[in-house]
Amino acid sequence: MHEYVLVLIVAAAVTYLATPFVRSLAVATGAFTPVRERDVHKTPIPRLGGVGIYIGFVAAALVARALPYLGSLFSTKQIIGVVVAGGIVCLVGAFDDIRELDWLTKLAGQMLAAGLMAYTGVQLLSLPIFGTTILPTPVLVLFTVLVVIASTNAVNFIDGLDGLAAGVVGIAAFAFFIYSYLVSRSFVPANVFSTATFICAALVGCCAGFLPHNFHPARLFMGDSGALTLGLLLSAATITLTGNVDPGQVSANEVSAAFLPILVPLAVLLLPFLDMLLAVVRRTRAGQRPWQPDAMHLHHRMLRIGHGHRRAVLILYLWAAIVALGSVSFVIWDGLRPLAVVGATAAMGVVLTVWLPRWRPSERL
Repeated sequence: MHEYVLVLIVAAAVTYLATPFVRSLAVATGAFTPVRERDVHKTPIPRLGGVGIYIGFVAAALVARALPYLGSLFSTKQIIGVVVAGGIVCLVGAFDDIRELDWLTKLAGQMLAAGLMAYTGVQLLSLPIFGTTILPTPVLVLFTVLVVIASTNAVNFIDGLDGLAAGVVGIAAFAFFIYSYLVSRSFVPANVFSTATFICAALVGCCAGFLPHNFHPARLFMGDSGALTLGLLLSAATITLTGNVDPGQVSANEVSAAFLPILVPLAVLLLPFLDMLLAVVRRTRAGQRPWQPDAMHLHHRMLRIGHGHRRAVLILYLWAAIVALGSVSFVIWDGLRPLAVVGATAAMGVVLTVWLPRWRPSERL
């Protein structure tokens, strides 16, 4: 565990220290987010923060390579593939932050990165459905690409309030770190050092290091360079574990073993996925293109019902934690205890979401 803690600290420290220099680069290159009708900020803010996040992840990978246990993960090409693929989407996002690329170019960059990861071994080898379902390799590669594209765009959709995307991804990565650590420990022979667990530890650190610069009032936005990078890294973690897990290793309970290997990877990013799904349905029904922006995302709705900027972000953090950590609790505990805990915290989330604006309409946070 101490190697994971070191990786997390290095990722956080390097991201935190690199971000001010990235902000200067954003100002020099004119990478600003203008004030648009759907935005909540009042003045143009520099973006390009994903470059700092990516630097933090690379630093964590370099340190991990020199460690006695995590260093063994570099005997395969998986982590190298994730680092290079992350560089591709970060570069594509950085160009978009500076000059704004068309959607097709960004999609091509995501597909290229996903294909590279699959080539280096970061791909679904099976699906934990009704036991272990093995499909033809081209089908599994296609599923891998789809997971990467869905994850990167889901994070991009939710990146609408200061600190929201970084915080939600950090919570999701922390929850998946716990899940991956516990599942890896049950391997035969037991081995808690896995690619998925390393990526999650580094990802938590990157988000923690970036948040002080990005929480309201933000001095720098992550931009597409950050959203695409975070989405790809989280998808890489879920792919490397989900595609190699035996449902029986997750839970001795047959029902839990059948559903948790699929439920947990989906739950850790349920909030961004839900926001993306609602946006696609909403825009399609209105006769718009699915990628055409609007001001009807979940965070916009939180502001409309009376929450201030910071409070809306904190409550969405709460919901992300309820779903992500709640799903992992079914792996940790048996019986009705996890259901009771999730139900109680969800009830508290509903009360805070609906009633807090009436009890405290003016936010002081």
